[in-house]
Amino acid sequence: MHLEVHHLSKLYKENRGLLATGFSVDKGELIAVVGHNGAGKSTLLKLLGGWLVPDGGEVRVDGISLNNRRALVRKIGFVPETPNLFDFFSVEYNLGLFARLFQIPVSRIEGTLREFNLLPFRRNRVQVLSKGLKQRVSIGRSLLADPPLLLFDEPTSGLDFEMTKEIYLLLKNIHASGKTILFTSHRPEDIKTLATRIMVLHQGSLVFDGLPGEYFESRIHQNLYS
Repeated sequence: MHLEVHHLSKLYKENRGLLATGFSVDKGELIAVVGHNGAGKSTLLKLLGGWLVPDGGEVRVDGISLNNRRALVRKIGFVPETPNLFDFFSVEYNLGLFARLFQIPVSRIEGTLREFNLLPFRRNRVQVLSKGLKQRVSIGRSLLADPPLLLFDEPTSGLDFEMTKEIYLLLKNIHASGKTILFTSHRPEDIKTLATRIMVLHQGSLVFDGLPGEYFESRIHQNLYS
């Protein structure tokens, strides 16, 4: 798996958003994308995941342009900060709808329920689940098509200590299975626990891209959390 991002941009009012950002990602990396609120972190992941249409630039995975949604879902899985699930339907229905939409074998649903310890909740409506369980469903759904690259927007946001540890373990296991991961976070403990590489966005521009040791010794880290 090789991701190439060329001059990707998305502008909102007052020139906020993402500005002509370019970088590459190789198989097996676990990258934290950090920065102040409004720096462009979520915008970047939504562009990569196909949730937003860029104003400019291009994204390619293994040389394939991801303008086609059906091709994209088999290359990149996106887990938003707030799970975009159908609250009034069951866990199993939510997974099944995604599987049918993108022609994913139904057998993947049963495997996902088992893998994410969701079998006891398969017929529960999503609205009655805890935030941690909803996150598990959302992560499981993103993996149904077995994409090589996973995107997580603030994966531990709003979770307590125990649920945060569970998400850490999930991400580490997914990474160990051979997946490549990009995640956004504003929590230093997430970055220290998970990241093998750190990218820092500031006012829509990529201002740092390097190893965790280099990042935590840099003035950029000090300025972010001072």
